[in-house]
Amino acid sequence: MTFEAFFGLFVFAFVTSITPGPNNLMLMASGVNFGFRRTIPHMLGIGVGFLTLLLGVGLGLGAALTAFPALHLALQVAGGVYLLYLAWRIASTRSLGDGASASTRPMTLLEAAAFQWINPKAWVMALTGIAVYSSPESPFLSVVLVSVAFAVVNLPCVSSWAAFGVALRSFLADATRLKWFNIAMGLALAASLWPMLR
Repeated sequence: MTFEAFFGLFVFAFVTSITPGPNNLMLMASGVNFGFRRTIPHMLGIGVGFLTLLLGVGLGLGAALTAFPALHLALQVAGGVYLLYLAWRIASTRSLGDGASASTRPMTLLEAAAFQWINPKAWVMALTGIAVYSSPESPFLSVVLVSVAFAVVNLPCVSSWAAFGVALRSFLADATRLKWFNIAMGLALAASLWPMLR
């Protein structure tokens, strides 16, 4: 991979990781509702899950989805249903969760990692990244390079969304503001399904 191609890959990884999507909207809501420290497992889970998704797509899973459209449809439906459940969960949260006794909790590392496998934006990122930046001449090495680029870029990008949510905590300590923020985040998360439905 040339330097120009690797730089282009980093730009692609940055832009797709920093822009709004299900992960980033959930992280901002988690930062508001649970704080940065309690959101760390969620952030790490995104990185771990997306890395395994990239490796899976690069090592042949993308071809399997093309060969078996029903599998692709099943992943879309499962992802859509789970996203709507998460949107409802966020929208119905009414208090900041500071302690372990809060009625709601942030996503765990394993939950966030598993979510990447049904996250529509993550699939688009993985399929596009592998299709554009992997090389047929050295498939394994190029898949590893794509995965490393995303691993390096992803954590700082998703962390910034959680930090932005934390910055809003004092403003949203007011119950009415928090209620409407969480409803807006739930609706935004549900709306992120729109590209998948077209």
